[in-house]
Amino acid sequence: MLYWGRGIFENSPSPIEIILKSLYNNVVMDELRFLLQDNLNSDFISAVLSNPRRKDGPEKVKVRPLLKKGSLFFQLESFRNHQAFHENLSAADACRSMLFYMENMRQIQMETRKESICVLVSKKGKVTIKRKACKAERKCVSLEHNRKKNYILEEGVAVPFLVDLGVMTSEGRIVHARFDKFRQINRFLEFIEDILPKLDRDRELTILDFGCGKSYLTFAMYYYLHEMKGYDIRIIGLDLKKEVIAHCNDLAEQYGYEKLRFLEGNIADYTGVERVDMVVTLHACDTATDYALAKAVEWNARVILSVPCCQHELNGQIASEVLKPVLKYGLIRERVAALVTDALRAEYLEGEGYEVQLLEFIDMEHTPKNILIRAVKTGKRGDNQEAVRRCEEFLHVSPTLGRLLEHKGES
Repeated sequence: MLYWGRGIFENSPSPIEIILKSLYNNVVMDELRFLLQDNLNSDFISAVLSNPRRKDGPEKVKVRPLLKKGSLFFQLESFRNHQAFHENLSAADACRSMLFYMENMRQIQMETRKESICVLVSKKGKVTIKRKACKAERKCVSLEHNRKKNYILEEGVAVPFLVDLGVMTSEGRIVHARFDKFRQINRFLEFIEDILPKLDRDRELTILDFGCGKSYLTFAMYYYLHEMKGYDIRIIGLDLKKEVIAHCNDLAEQYGYEKLRFLEGNIADYTGVERVDMVVTLHACDTATDYALAKAVEWNARVILSVPCCQHELNGQIASEVLKPVLKYGLIRERVAALVTDALRAEYLEGEGYEVQLLEFIDMEHTPKNILIRAVKTGKRGDNQEAVRRCEEFLHVSPTLGRLLEHKGES
């Protein structure tokens, strides 16, 4: 039986409440079963089951179709403890298995040749199904068992900003020497794809990109979210370089990206918006990342994506008699300080009500700075303040983000 939270049912339910709950859960299960049975066929492209209720099961399940000996199967790839597990199932077995996984999941994002389907399950068990028809019927996906990796931005479809970057030809072919950049841009979009269920489709979303630089990832975000997924978004790119800002605005106008604009400005002082749904900060140097994260918290941003760079601050602070034999080596000290910086940033965000992941990200400049901080607002504050304080005292560090959040709201 599917468990959908207590709702009106308390710790000691009466017999009639047990019967009502059973009937309610059966209705919910039937609703999901009918949806899966209708779509696990040759038109099915992909599905992602995500947002687990508990941490004792898979973090995410990806589903894709494949052919085995001429028959249609569905591969379920479940992720747990940084490992992936695969099972190839018939449509009926895949349906049963997905329903089982949904006992602990709150969302399904499904793509078929004709429509996009989003299933949301509330804490009380209410199921909401949103459908969006595709403007044009999508191509069939490859059903080979050992197929090539599918990228979000596919080869063969010319993307204007990728052509201008020299990553693609005008016919949509990937330039061999720039394939790494093509792969890296797609990797970034995968991180965004995972948080799509967190973004509201019913209103304009504001995304702020601090330290946007040449902005190829900013253009990629706009193209993916607006052109491919149909979200109503406004993206603001912020940087200090006048010539870069002017060039990016020219490109946005050239591509017809009406709600993509670039401004000259400083992260710490920016006050141009009152509400922000997603904050992106990629390679903001040293404490600039901290100011961007503090701004995101101040705005109560739903999603934060940050790739920190040049974490120098703690390198000048960190000290420990116990770790002295390790920290005396400059290279090791630098790396330890950088890792501690980002780990503490994640802890501070958890203390502000975010669910935080530190993920490996392929850096655009091919340097070791390849950690991405992905934070999603849940409102559930981590009970970690005392442990963080002890860690700071042990290492004799006082990170900027901790101080900014401690004094947030003060003039």
